[in-house]
Amino acid sequence: RIERPCLSSPSPLAMLLGTFPLPRTGTFPLAEGVAVSPLGFGTWAWGNRLLWGYDPNLDAQIEAAVQAVMGADGALLGAPPGVFFDTGDSYGTGELEGRAEELLGGYKRARRRPERLVIGTKLAVYPNRLTGKSFEDACRASLQRMQLEQVELVQAHWSAANFQPWQEPALWDGLARCYEGGLARAVGTSNFGPKQLRKVNDYWRDRGVPHTANQVQLSLLSREPLESGVIELCKERGITPIGYSPLCLGLLSGKYSPERLPRGPRGLLFKQLLSQCAPLLDALADVGSRRRKSVSQVAINWCMSKGVLVIVGVRTVEQATDNLGALGWRLSRAEIDELEAVAKRIPVKATQNIFQTA
Repeated sequence: RIERPCLSSPSPLAMLLGTFPLPRTGTFPLAEGVAVSPLGFGTWAWGNRLLWGYDPNLDAQIEAAVQAVMGADGALLGAPPGVFFDTGDSYGTGELEGRAEELLGGYKRARRRPERLVIGTKLAVYPNRLTGKSFEDACRASLQRMQLEQVELVQAHWSAANFQPWQEPALWDGLARCYEGGLARAVGTSNFGPKQLRKVNDYWRDRGVPHTANQVQLSLLSREPLESGVIELCKERGITPIGYSPLCLGLLSGKYSPERLPRGPRGLLFKQLLSQCAPLLDALADVGSRRRKSVSQVAINWCMSKGVLVIVGVRTVEQATDNLGALGWRLSRAEIDELEAVAKRIPVKATQNIFQTA
């Protein structure tokens, strides 16, 4: 199995900038010979009209954001690491399903060094995918959309254990077939708790399939992965833990208030939650003021302090630049304790993914 995350040596430029990797924020392995920086990027919003208000006219804006990410990474972390981009075959609403994969594949192909843009796609566990071959076929369809021969990582978007447990063997077999058929360099999971993670990891280990990643919902308002022990289990077994939704759909970004809400369903949700989360947002702002960092950067850095690869959304250059500011420094133990003490007193928690297993 792939070893636990290790630190890369700082480049002279990074040392000059004072942004070389610090302990617990080094590079993370996702496949043999593939290491990525501690901040990755998600593509859920690409093609999603309902929640994120996607419009095809925004594609140039998204591409510019990706360019900003890929251009900045070398200066921040030195040349070796790649940058992880997470996507899925279900990303995109209605006729736009798969749009995120289409865009991401194009951005990778257009790069002078495409290997630095590391892709992990997730296969939806749709009820009609009942055989290992059906998941293998789904991966081939994803590759066709991306116009690639192989991705670095293919993941189960969720476990079937909660609702269709009879489908779980086909899912495990299907992802193994993706690796064995050369469609992906490694396999991963998402929303698997400790119990289910042990089972699938044992299965793939016995089959000789590298299981290199497990995604969990992690933020100051979603600390269950720390309490369940799944992050520690990942590290024990050489699986890179990936934390998604570090900003709770933007609730912890510091960009919204009861007078300034996002459009669509998020606005309705935030209207109910912002006042209850005010003490935590104030604490994040206080730490950010002392550190000269934004609220988003502090919230993301808290997730990084748990030793996980963190993925955040990327739609604009401004958003990408702000999120990149979470790299190259780390919160002190006292700051972490301060934020967690406030978070524990918040009466609301992030809604958990319904597919999250034990």
